[in-house]
Amino acid sequence: MNNRWKIGDKEIDSRLLIGSALYPSPAIMEESIKASGSQVVTVSLRRQGVNKEAGESFWKIIRSLGVEVLPNTAGCHTSKEAIVIAEMSREVFDTNWIKLEVIGDQYNLQPDPYETVEAAKILVKKGFEVFPYMTDDLVMAKRLVDAGCKILMPWGSPIGSGKGLMNPYNLSAIRKAFPKITLIVDAGIGKPSHALQAMELGYDGVLLNSAVALAQDPVAVAKAFALAVEAGRISYKAGTMQEREFASPSTAVVGTPFWHQHQ
Repeated sequence: MNNRWKIGDKEIDSRLLIGSALYPSPAIMEESIKASGSQVVTVSLRRQGVNKEAGESFWKIIRSLGVEVLPNTAGCHTSKEAIVIAEMSREVFDTNWIKLEVIGDQYNLQPDPYETVEAAKILVKKGFEVFPYMTDDLVMAKRLVDAGCKILMPWGSPIGSGKGLMNPYNLSAIRKAFPKITLIVDAGIGKPSHALQAMELGYDGVLLNSAVALAQDPVAVAKAFALAVEAGRISYKAGTMQEREFASPSTAVVGTPFWHQHQ
């Protein structure tokens, strides 16, 4: 099955996007990304700027993997702050891609809808391909599309919670409302089954980090997620059976059992 798809201005094979934070070691991060098959890795300008030596080592690994880099504005709380980080990231990482995160609540890391939309409007005008992190709010989705976003990244549940898809109905509503917009579930994915469910809803991809980085065996779990995302996509495209409110036998029963016919 041809799994190639267009995301932004690029074509890639894997529909699993993965983060680069929280791994026990750089070596495990490298092996996990390889095992995931992901071709898009999120990075934080702020995290890389803390230690020059560690930053150079990190970049050596990322370059060796040959992946697309998706910088993020993690830690920003205002549109102005996010725009500054985005512009710095474009210079440092040499890409117009930006994962827009503007946090409005520190308890559950829920994005601020007003500041996110405001930042998206300005960044789109500045030539960025904006990947906005948002809640599963249909109205916010409409505002972001109106702002010029061609990609939306609604959460499954709060960042790092591992709770999976809290409200599949809302996610389905966004999918139906925007059939031509690239949709990626971002945040809250904890198990491969969560990723498979997101893909079966018709989402184009899944972005995760903690679910792999904090697993007992990150490399094995990364491979499991790769398989789950692929299985979910195949299932969605194939068209699985609809749920029923009643039982239905899988084998039709007509007339006399065949073993009685010759007695």
